[in-house]
Amino acid sequence: MTARMTHPTALLPDAMKGIQNIFKAIHQGGAPGAVLELVHLRASQINGCSACVYGGIKSALKNGETDERLHQVAAWRESDLFTEAERSALALTEEATRIADSPEAVSDATWTAAAKHYDEPQLAAIILMISLTNLFNRLNAVTKAPAGATW
Repeated sequence: MTARMTHPTALLPDAMKGIQNIFKAIHQGGAPGAVLELVHLRASQINGCSACVYGGIKSALKNGETDERLHQVAAWRESDLFTEAERSALALTEEATRIADSPEAVSDATWTAAAKHYDEPQLAAIILMISLTNLFNRLNAVTKAPAGATW
C-alpha cells in the first residue's frame, strides 16, 4: 500500500511534539509497560490499523512481551495468558475504542473492574494510551500509512 500523503505529524512537527509530550506523560503514570503495550495493540486491532499493529507488536516484543501472548490479544477473553488486571485494561480498551456501541461509552462494570486494579494515575495513563492509539489509528487509516512506516 502506498500512503496517500506525507504523514500529518511529519508535515506539522508541532503536532508531533505535543503527541510526544502526551506519550511521555503516559509512561510517567505508573501503569505497567506490558499493559500499555497490550492496550495499544488491542485498539489498533479493533480499528484495523496495520501500521499500528505492526509497530505495536514490534514495540511489545522489544519490551519483553512474548509471541504467544501477542498472538492471543485479539482473543484475550478465551485465553488464560492474561491476568485479571490485564483483562480489565483490555475490556476498557475495547469499550473506549468502540464508544458508539453503547450509550455509556464505558460501562460501570468495566470501569469498576479496571479501577480495582489501577489507581487514578495508572488509569489516566491507560486512558491516554487508548486515546492516543485511536488518534494514530485514524491518522494512519485516513492517509493509508503502510505497515512498517516510521514518522
